[in-house]
Amino acid sequence: MSPIRDVRKRFHAGANETPARQGGFRLRWVILGMTALLLVLNYADRAALGVAGPQMLEELGLSKAQFGLIASAFFFGYVPCAFLGGWLSDRYGPRSIMGVAVAWWSLFTALTAAGTGFISLLVIRVLFGFGEGPQGSVSTKTMHNWFPQRQMGTAMGIVQGATPLGGVVGTPLVVWLLSIGDWRLSFIVLGAIGGLCTIGWFAVVRDRPDIHPWARAHDVEEQRERIDSAAEPASESEEPPPLRHYFKMPIIWSTAIAFFGYAWVLYTFLTWFPVYLTQERGVNLKELAIAGTIPWVFGVVGFVVGGLITDRIASKTGKPAAARALMIVVGLTVTAVMFALIGLATTTVVAVTLMAAVVFVLYLTGAQYFAIVADIVPGRRVGGVMGFVHAIANLAGIAAPAIVGAIIDNTGSWATTFTLSGAVCILGAALMAIFGRSKKVAQVG
Repeated sequence: MSPIRDVRKRFHAGANETPARQGGFRLRWVILGMTALLLVLNYADRAALGVAGPQMLEELGLSKAQFGLIASAFFFGYVPCAFLGGWLSDRYGPRSIMGVAVAWWSLFTALTAAGTGFISLLVIRVLFGFGEGPQGSVSTKTMHNWFPQRQMGTAMGIVQGATPLGGVVGTPLVVWLLSIGDWRLSFIVLGAIGGLCTIGWFAVVRDRPDIHPWARAHDVEEQRERIDSAAEPASESEEPPPLRHYFKMPIIWSTAIAFFGYAWVLYTFLTWFPVYLTQERGVNLKELAIAGTIPWVFGVVGFVVGGLITDRIASKTGKPAAARALMIVVGLTVTAVMFALIGLATTTVVAVTLMAAVVFVLYLTGAQYFAIVADIVPGRRVGGVMGFVHAIANLAGIAAPAIVGAIIDNTGSWATTFTLSGAVCILGAALMAIFGRSKKVAQVG
């Protein structure tokens, strides 16, 4: 049976389950909650640089171009480890890989406080990126192991929705720490929180329901197909195709490039929006705690709603990849238009309102990139393929902060940077519109 027909069968089967079977507590929601907590921390740690940026620029005498390069340096560590973390989670399980990753990134979050200038911060941010890189692919692998396919969009929407929640929590926390100390204190506190979260992760999470001491029979049985697919194959003929097979598929590449457009907007916002508000709009530190948080709140809602909507469409049509592709095309197109309009905003209120709308619509697409891969790739290859897609997308993290910094230093034009980001989004939407329903998906097996 082709994967497309198999996916449709499983979606319709899930939609027709009886209430009795669907009822009762499920341990998978505890695993989801713990994974979400780590992703809150992941983005709080990452967002801290942008929030502390104005103070760091002043104290350390950094130019905007240098600050942009420091922000971009993070991704020289992040991108390779996005793939490596996913590949390792396929081999050794997501629990150990995520646990090591959290401990690593928390250590280098704290060590950011030891930065004394451009070079030291550049090195620290690369090493910090090594730890943060695996989160996207490993969280996808974790949800794949614990959630049935009919709920993958919802699960990824909630888990990845925790990333903007990191901005909601992290922005006012860092602003408060800046007000009682300096930028160094904020990184030390976040690093200490990460150490506690590492202990909690290892205590609560296991790779699969069948090896968790708290799991009940229904937790295991509902995931029986996923558990069996994660086990060692009985014969060579049952081994799924190698990773390079999936790297040749148009839908995988179109998903990766659309994800790149998403990431370009996200990292422009993450790195530069606090600087834009303080230096272009004259927002003070107290106002930044509010203005910088509002878009993240809308992002949390967008992530969760996007996953719920596409799961609902997929359950009715039996076409999960097409439902998720449609959300990406529409979301990225609307994002592109609104992001470009921020450059024309005449007041701070208009700029923040537009950015909140941008983040909401952008994050409607956020769960879809992960869910498409989980829908069409066998369990033993999900981590590696998602790592590849995530790595391609996060090349935007290298390019966007540095290019934006250079444009602002040389032209002083924020409007140019917002328009450029919109153009990158449109490219991703166009490719997804063309290849998002590629019939070549049916050849995977």
